[in-house]
Amino acid sequence: MVIFSQAQTVESREGWHQKALKDIESRLADPTFPCVFSRNAYRKKLLRFIFVADTEQQSMQRLAEGLREYVELSQDWDQRLDTAYPLLVVFAPGATDASTVAEYHAFGWQVLQQLHALDPGDWPHGVSRDPESDAWSMCFAGMPLFCNMSNPGHRTRRSRDLGDHFVLVVNPRERFDVFAGDTPSGRKVRANIRDRIARYDGVPHSPQLGSYGAGALEWRQYGLADENVERSDRCPFRFREE
Repeated sequence: MVIFSQAQTVESREGWHQKALKDIESRLADPTFPCVFSRNAYRKKLLRFIFVADTEQQSMQRLAEGLREYVELSQDWDQRLDTAYPLLVVFAPGATDASTVAEYHAFGWQVLQQLHALDPGDWPHGVSRDPESDAWSMCFAGMPLFCNMSNPGHRTRRSRDLGDHFVLVVNPRERFDVFAGDTPSGRKVRANIRDRIARYDGVPHSPQLGSYGAGALEWRQYGLADENVERSDRCPFRFREE
């Protein structure tokens, strides 16, 4: 079994799996947690999990297999919130020796680069291959994805900390476009979530947050700096043909 449903996680006997689950549940059960979509998925037991022990080839191939399963699950979505299944890719504590936000983000991009190398699908038409374009998104098996890098290095940005493990929270890109896209209702949803972020974190939401295809760089929203600072760095992701 590669993907666990939220109900099936009780079947796991790995101690670190259970520790990670308790950490995640403690965040998502908090009514003040900013992401209303994650909280809804948690309450309705819609979450899906992949547990990854390390970044050795066998583990990464298994992760790629699980991500292909998730893409298949997410195709032909009926655009209802109650059929939107977020995927949480949870890494064992020993998978990385990172301790700072920047180090965890570097680890996350290493993982995404390895997945890109194992991607069996073609890059979708209309999605830029250059992460410095506002039309870029991480893709796998032909599906554009949004990948939230949550990690324990955060001290200020608590909304990006799901406990003592590095967690990639993966959702199909289209779900954000449906629920929080650049429409009047979508802008209202985004404003509400960002107000909740400011209250939860105790600081204004990150200036890196934006709307897809409207000027903001998507890759910078995957991993947010702990402080609200200007960034001039470039994305480490490289398209495999380069």
